[in-house]
Amino acid sequence: DVDVSTGKAHWQKVEAANVSRPTVLIERRVSDTRGFEPDSIAVDLDSSSSKIEAIASERETSVSTLLFACWQALLWRLTGQTESESVIYNISAGRKFADLQDALGLYAKYLPIPLQSEGSSFEEHLRKVSAALKEADEWEEYFDPGPSARTLDSVAFDFEERQSRYVAGSVSFSQVKQYVCLSPFKLKLSCVHSGESISAELHYNRQAFDRTTVTEIAAYFQRFLSGVLQDSEVDLRAIEILGEDERRKLLVAFNQTAAELPVGKCIHQLFEDQVAKTPEAIAVVSGNQELTYGELNVRANQLAHLLRSRGIGPDARVGLSVERSVDTLVGLMGILKAGGAYVPLNPDHPRDRLALQLTESGASILITNNGAVANEPFDSTETIDLDRHRDLLESQPGTNPASIAQPDNLVYVIYTSGSTGMPKGVAVRHRNLTNYTQFILERLKIDRPLNFATVSTMSADLGNTCIFPALVSGGCLHILGYDVAMEGELLREYFTRWPMDVLKIVPSHFSALLATQSDNRILPAKYLILGGEALSWDLTRRIRQMNPHCELINHYGPTETTVGSLMFSVDTESLSQNSATVPIGRPMANTRCYILDQGMRPVPSGASGELYIGGAGVTAGYLDQPTETVARFVGDPFSDESESRLYRTGDLGRYLPDGNIEFLGRADTQVKVRGYRVELGEIEAVLSGFPGVRQVVVTLWRDQSADDRIVAYMVSSPLSLDALRVALREKLPDYMLPSAFVFLKTLPLTPNGKVDRNALPAPDETRPGLQSDFVAPRNLVETGLANIWATFLKVDVVGVHDDFFDLGGHSLLATQVVSRMRKEFQLEIPLRSLFEWPTIAQLAEKIEEAKNSEAERLLKEIEGLSEEDVEQLLRQHSTTSD
Repeated sequence: DVDVSTGKAHWQKVEAANVSRPTVLIERRVSDTRGFEPDSIAVDLDSSSSKIEAIASERETSVSTLLFACWQALLWRLTGQTESESVIYNISAGRKFADLQDALGLYAKYLPIPLQSEGSSFEEHLRKVSAALKEADEWEEYFDPGPSARTLDSVAFDFEERQSRYVAGSVSFSQVKQYVCLSPFKLKLSCVHSGESISAELHYNRQAFDRTTVTEIAAYFQRFLSGVLQDSEVDLRAIEILGEDERRKLLVAFNQTAAELPVGKCIHQLFEDQVAKTPEAIAVVSGNQELTYGELNVRANQLAHLLRSRGIGPDARVGLSVERSVDTLVGLMGILKAGGAYVPLNPDHPRDRLALQLTESGASILITNNGAVANEPFDSTETIDLDRHRDLLESQPGTNPASIAQPDNLVYVIYTSGSTGMPKGVAVRHRNLTNYTQFILERLKIDRPLNFATVSTMSADLGNTCIFPALVSGGCLHILGYDVAMEGELLREYFTRWPMDVLKIVPSHFSALLATQSDNRILPAKYLILGGEALSWDLTRRIRQMNPHCELINHYGPTETTVGSLMFSVDTESLSQNSATVPIGRPMANTRCYILDQGMRPVPSGASGELYIGGAGVTAGYLDQPTETVARFVGDPFSDESESRLYRTGDLGRYLPDGNIEFLGRADTQVKVRGYRVELGEIEAVLSGFPGVRQVVVTLWRDQSADDRIVAYMVSSPLSLDALRVALREKLPDYMLPSAFVFLKTLPLTPNGKVDRNALPAPDETRPGLQSDFVAPRNLVETGLANIWATFLKVDVVGVHDDFFDLGGHSLLATQVVSRMRKEFQLEIPLRSLFEWPTIAQLAEKIEEAKNSEAERLLKEIEGLSEEDVEQLLRQHSTTSD
């Protein structure tokens, strides 16, 4: 081997050794390239060289174009990216003009070629690639990557035609390896055509890839190329790139989750078993109310007998819309004991939405309390109020009714947002819920009664992680009121009085609590379960600093697979190097997870694909929506059972090296807003029905503070925003209301005629989508409020008649705003005040009244005191105010 950079001395050694055919290694090393550590592995193409040349000749293309097309298609398979998202850099000699052919100097450059594969045949793909390379060649002299090119994050390809032997005077030699780095890429396939041989190497940055991963990519390329050489008409998605061992690992080894279940038991029967064991133990606490297991069982039995007399039996649906209280569990267990399935409805949602869900579910009875739902009755629905009808309920037997529900009967129907504009009711069976509950009990190693806290609405299944495990294990379930659940200081006080063992909460909700109260007493003693949206490493580090003994669990699962399907214990941060967010983990008991491509084939470990879930948690589908059910609940090609189905989550993920799964986002327009699942299509459908609206697209916009906002872009005739907001509030819950409206003459389109969401302009940060005239603050209180609101809402100015929620405010932001208002005005301001008086003018008036009341109270306290006592009292008040 000769390193030519050391000069003439090496050649003299070669001549002295009388070597007739020396081997020369020409190497140009990269120096001072921060973050670039080069390495390479060989890709064996020797056995395929002649076939590659033959196929290229038959297709009237070059060997380089054929190999580039294979490399590009493989990357499409591994990443799932489209033309608009990524490019591959291809080497160009840069000597297009005749006067540069023999010129000295480095003219070579890498040209960006769009990643453009859409699952076509390789033959069609090759034609597209040839056209793209030709176009790039025509325009190469106009391309200059400049200093902003981020090649360290990019993938490249280069190809060289090399002579098999060189002759210089009396010396002949072969060049067997050459490494020239014009630009550092994270991954580059370098191919050399020399004589009848084609060789290839994968060059990679050790900062981006480990050697094992690159070795696997090399094997994928070899298998992909082999598939093309066997049949160039083959669909790109149909080419098998996995080896048998990896396929077995992905489909079988990662899904060894079999576990025993309670045979033939429904969830209410497991509850009754616990009642028999601990009838005097406290089962549920809410505010100043509490019920023992025995008391809860009796009240639930009374409701069950009443429902039975009204014809409720297996699979009959009963609406449940109650304020947070012990009645929540009375209603829930009463419905299940009657044999029916409960349909949880949020009493804060628009009445039209509740009516639609009652109609869609076929519920003939609605259980409520304290008039939680508006007084006027719903059509064809009988209402039973657990407070107003107490006498009627107490006249019913308190004994357990005979259980008539079976594990395959429905236990509940939960409505989720629907992309067609109609909410979808997910039909969950008893056996689905029993499997999940049993897993939670084993995962949390519950060997004694624990205190569980639920902070979420019953209309979603987030709280089921705590509700049912508590009730079947003898634990105590704490149903926290809205104010306590949303305010860090109140939650800390509650947990001080009632130490909690287990809390399930959405990450953004917990972050909002930490913003107002960072005391570690808002953490449970044993388990903090975070779910409903992606979990950041920053939040986990912050929680660990507060209490390293509280186990953090990342919980993932769509409603369609019964509360949860995967879990990850955050016991180390070693994986933060490999995943942008905390992994969602491995499948739970009796659950199978697959990451598949568009053809439902397993993708390699580390590659992006859609997450499919099978097993005991897969529900019965969408209630009375067979078309939607068939689209999302598909046959399981990896199961021997003909009835086995997989749920298509629409979530993108990838396997990490240890078998945990990382969440990568959505494959469609569904989004998560503070833990709520939102189909943007449902909002678009409602807006499209408003008079004058011609076109609309709704998207999720993330501002600089990483706060997600729903923004509606509209093409319409002039309309009243105030009227539009009123109409939306009658059909959509608060978390689905757009925080800003942007009116455009036309919507931006892609070359294919689709709406180009990436080209939509940023919403106005001044006063987004407000129609009312601006009125500046008129006194110190209004000025103080306006400054606080502007800071948290990220807007330039706030008028005294601007609505907090129309400006983009929401419940989690309200907790932080109210906390700052308390410090600013030294008053105890309830959280609900911002909902009752959402403008600065209204809120300032209430604050002035409170300040005057406080002054009057202080004056009355001063009357009759000695001068010394007065001075001491004033000093105390001054210190408190400071």
